[in-house]
Amino acid sequence: MNKTMKMLCTALAACIITPFLPACKKDSTDDGMKKIKINEVTHSVFYAPLYLADSLGYFEAENIEISLTNGGGADNVMASILSGNTHIGFCGPEAALYVLNGGSNDVPTVFGQLTKRDGSFLVSRIPEPNFKWEDLRGKEILAGRKGGVPAMTFEYILTQHGLQDGKDLDLNYDVSFNLMTSAFEAGTADYCTMFDPVAYEYEAAGKGYVVASVGEASGEVPYTCFMAKESWINKNEKWVEGFLRAVTKAVKYVNETPSAQVAPYLTDYFEGISETALAASVERYKSIDAWRTELSMTEDSFNRLQDIIENAGELERRATIDELVDNSYAEKVYREIYK
Repeated sequence: MNKTMKMLCTALAACIITPFLPACKKDSTDDGMKKIKINEVTHSVFYAPLYLADSLGYFEAENIEISLTNGGGADNVMASILSGNTHIGFCGPEAALYVLNGGSNDVPTVFGQLTKRDGSFLVSRIPEPNFKWEDLRGKEILAGRKGGVPAMTFEYILTQHGLQDGKDLDLNYDVSFNLMTSAFEAGTADYCTMFDPVAYEYEAAGKGYVVASVGEASGEVPYTCFMAKESWINKNEKWVEGFLRAVTKAVKYVNETPSAQVAPYLTDYFEGISETALAASVERYKSIDAWRTELSMTEDSFNRLQDIIENAGELERRATIDELVDNSYAEKVYREIYK
């Protein structure tokens, strides 16, 4: 069992001893709305279409009521799915791949993919208008949790530029994903990867400078996906389709609408963040082509993900896309909306 799988098992154990009362509540409201619990890997404008599907009333139109919790890492999201505390997990598909390779008989199925590249930005302490990846030589970088897609994607980029962790530079894996920004602000490392709106606000406050988009450098990869136990999907196919229909409509909306008009619909999900910051963050994600129009996963991107995990030394065996992914719901919904 590799280190990443051990971390997942530890997180699962912690989740199992948590009372199951929340998971035992009825899954529908008195007015017939389906209640769906979603555990997201982190909270970011990178996931704007998910929040827009709620704020624009697309979920309500499908008789769906969502509740969001922040897992603070893909291992915690997966533990919540496996324990039954969450209906839908929203994180990188590598979490399901680790469960598959661990020999589990209850591997969650990926039924939708929202983001198609890394959504983080590399932040430096100093302005670097002519930044090159080779400039990281001799530096320390906070890039995420060991075995997580953010860290592995970053390692993949470094390899493409002839840089090796522990030899040419140091990747700091000791800080939890959701604590990286505060650690960086406290003086840890020379660079830190951040998602928007955090990166935008950090830069606007003069605390650091965005020097590169990790997603642009890495290429397309199934970065953040919707997944659930196959048993739950089979019992709730109507709601799976409705869920994906709402999110697909939200992707269409954000891609076709000026970012300044999108921002007001996100304010309830980002307390204390200005509309200016939200609009800038949405625009930056649109500029890097962050979201899938059809929420299915391509085989090429799935194989690139495995290349990235393999490069990081975290892949015990390669899997076929059919072992983890069911694209049928996303494909059906896409055909309905884009007739």
